[in-house]
Amino acid sequence: MLEYTARGSGARLAVLVHHTDADREYSYDRDSNVGRLDKALDEARENKRLVIDMKSDWKAIFPSSGNP
Repeated sequence: MLEYTARGSGARLAVLVHHTDADREYSYDRDSNVGRLDKALDEARENKRLVIDMKSDWKAIFPSSGNP
């Protein structure tokens, strides 16, 4: 999906969401039991893609109750 998004002409935004917050969401990384993110992280670095870290970059993963 990242390759498809990054291809072509015009402005593109290819973002990799790195699930690092096991307290608020599933966490997976290079050595996790849920899924492996090693190849995607390496390719993101090589292709200068934006990597968003859930634990440090997002204040809330799911909205609080009562908020839209």
